[in-house]
Amino acid sequence: MTGYGRGETYALKRKFTVELKAVNHRYSEIVIRLPRYLLLFEERMRRCVQEYVSRGRVDVYLNIEEGEDYTPTVKVDKNLALAYYKAMRALQIGLGVPGAIKLDHILQCPDIFSSEDPCQDLEEWWPHIRDALVTACEQLMEMRTTEGAYLASDLAKRLDKLEGIVERIAGQAPEVVRAYRERLQKRLSELLEDDPAELEPGRIAQEVAIFAERCDISEEITRQRSHIQQARDALNAPEPVGRRLDFLAQEMFREINTIGSKAQDKIISHLVVEFKTELEKTREQIQNIE
Repeated sequence: MTGYGRGETYALKRKFTVELKAVNHRYSEIVIRLPRYLLLFEERMRRCVQEYVSRGRVDVYLNIEEGEDYTPTVKVDKNLALAYYKAMRALQIGLGVPGAIKLDHILQCPDIFSSEDPCQDLEEWWPHIRDALVTACEQLMEMRTTEGAYLASDLAKRLDKLEGIVERIAGQAPEVVRAYRERLQKRLSELLEDDPAELEPGRIAQEVAIFAERCDISEEITRQRSHIQQARDALNAPEPVGRRLDFLAQEMFREINTIGSKAQDKIISHLVVEFKTELEKTREQIQNIE
């Protein structure tokens, strides 16, 4: 499911900002985007997000800004400056160049000055990063909960449609055997028109019984009803149910294929196509559910 979350904390003269962006994905994928010097927090942040999100792609962004009261310490490397001066003096003597070596000349040399962060221990940052991350996760979950309620309502309506089609198939199933009996009797009557006495009711009943057993779809209909009810129950479950619903949709598809191959009836064949069409829409929607 999609969503966005943002959390901020201000500590250690810095503002820690975490942003989360979630999009639909069949599996769980958490992408942490950090500066190289903060990679030690990557796995911790991933585990934290996984406590809230079990399915979908989540991009995590961390930004750190120094506050107005942040004052870095400037360090002067006097030994390096002295080494530059001695090197310049030796070069001056060697080349026979007159003139004084001034401070401006030395200041142009690199690495004499360096800034030092007053907070050298990055582990001190983690509690504040975690607090911002938790706030962002909670905000993300609020958005996903709202979207989840809409998806649950939509799926409930689709399950009603699927159930309606199953009941229409169940209502048509007895007509398959009756129509076969009529066709069989008519065909045999035409073949034995000259001698109707040879038309044996027992033989017809036996053929009809064999056909009825071969095209019986009562078990498939019962299982289909069970799958639909389990899907309804899943929509009301407090835990993540996306994978469970995905499995149930696969089972529904398998059962409807079996019904289509066994029924041997034009009306049921049309209903099977209608069921598959609606089920495919349902499966697409299930991919959005955690």
